[in-house]
Amino acid sequence: MLKQHARFIDLGVRLTDLILLTLALPAAHLAYARAPMARAEAPPLELLWVAVIAILLLWIAVSGSFQVYGAYRTRGLLAELGRIGRALAVVGLGALAALFSVNSELPRLFVGLYFASGFALLATSRVVVRLVARALRSRGYNTRTYAVVGSGAPAEEVARIFAKHPQWGYQFAGFVLPDAGAPRTSGRILGTVDELGSILDDHVVDEIVFAVPREQLSSLDAAVKVCEEQGVQVAVSLEPLHLGSGRMSVFELSDLSMLVFTRTPSDVLSLWAKRLFDIAVSAAALLVLAPLFVVVAVAIRLESRGPVFFRQTRVGLNGRPFKMVKFRSMFPDAEARLQALREQNEMSGPVFKMKNDPRITSVGRFIRKTSIDELPQFWNVLRGEMSIVGPRPPIPAEVREYKRWQRRRLSVRPGITCTWQVSGRNGISFERWMELDLEYIDNWSLWGDMRIFLKTIPAVISARGAS
Repeated sequence: MLKQHARFIDLGVRLTDLILLTLALPAAHLAYARAPMARAEAPPLELLWVAVIAILLLWIAVSGSFQVYGAYRTRGLLAELGRIGRALAVVGLGALAALFSVNSELPRLFVGLYFASGFALLATSRVVVRLVARALRSRGYNTRTYAVVGSGAPAEEVARIFAKHPQWGYQFAGFVLPDAGAPRTSGRILGTVDELGSILDDHVVDEIVFAVPREQLSSLDAAVKVCEEQGVQVAVSLEPLHLGSGRMSVFELSDLSMLVFTRTPSDVLSLWAKRLFDIAVSAAALLVLAPLFVVVAVAIRLESRGPVFFRQTRVGLNGRPFKMVKFRSMFPDAEARLQALREQNEMSGPVFKMKNDPRITSVGRFIRKTSIDELPQFWNVLRGEMSIVGPRPPIPAEVREYKRWQRRRLSVRPGITCTWQVSGRNGISFERWMELDLEYIDNWSLWGDMRIFLKTIPAVISARGAS
């Protein structure tokens, strides 16, 4: 949950603070030069950088003592600014003591302006971060949806604590009752724990929080297994007890002690690096491939009427629907003709594949063979709906036919290319396709993504497995 992101955010905040405290020097120098009460000129900037380095080292030590970092999201703004102010005051007193001890001629007003500028910059950065985070959450970004398994006061207390802290970015989906006879809980009821699988099928839920009495813990194994099968993270707000086979982490969230179980990638630094890679590659691809896009668009329109792009609802991270973009490779009435061709499906499972599909245009056959039709998906990657590497996004109808264990492939962001893409594509069965995706999730690494990405290039050039 939150602590999984804390290490990366904490590092970024620390580095930003050091940069801002460095920038406070020229800001204070400019303010002092224009201050009417200044009685002497400030020393040249180049003579002050050594002092700033000493202040930065002192800040690193003092900020740790005042616990300035480590709770970027669970602490209120005023509390955070209070810790920053107290830490800066101690650093300032230390700086003044050092100046007096060496009988420095540096104006005390300049020192005061430096620390005032430093506090203003740090406070502004905290306010900006929170405003940006709030704006993103109001638009549905940087949020996680959770449901509480439990009833009565314990379950309501969990939901109440989460509701008290909107800065955490959690959205409440509802309660899941332990059984049909459990006391009714004030709030939205999604169903009972026996219906958890169907609840996760029908609702977007990123995490399940179990808030049940200790005597009911032994009955949670099946429910935790359902969550693991679908890649939904589990938290238990009771005494530590390892349930299931997912990776476990422990953290404290205000008054709640949590155990977190997950079978999805959780190394935050690596995941951020993956996202930065996605942004860089997709932005560069869209820019470089723009001339090709124009040529393909003209060819599509010359052969048949209809839109250049085909937008289709696909299922993304944890069941989130989105519109995937491709170059249109079929005639406009392709969807209406699908049912008549169902018996000729050459793929096992719910996916439809047909080698000589009569709905495909001549241009469409070429751009499919060369995978050019997939290139507009770089836009989905740039938007954060997809990744360069990840399981291919299914359509909702396919997901409805998934077996329980197959739904866990939705627990990571879908991708343009994946293990299936470089392993023969149509030459492997649907069951093996699903197994490859789950193996990818269980063994995910940045290096693994790079290998799949590099293998995709010769696979596309040779058109291996394409139709």
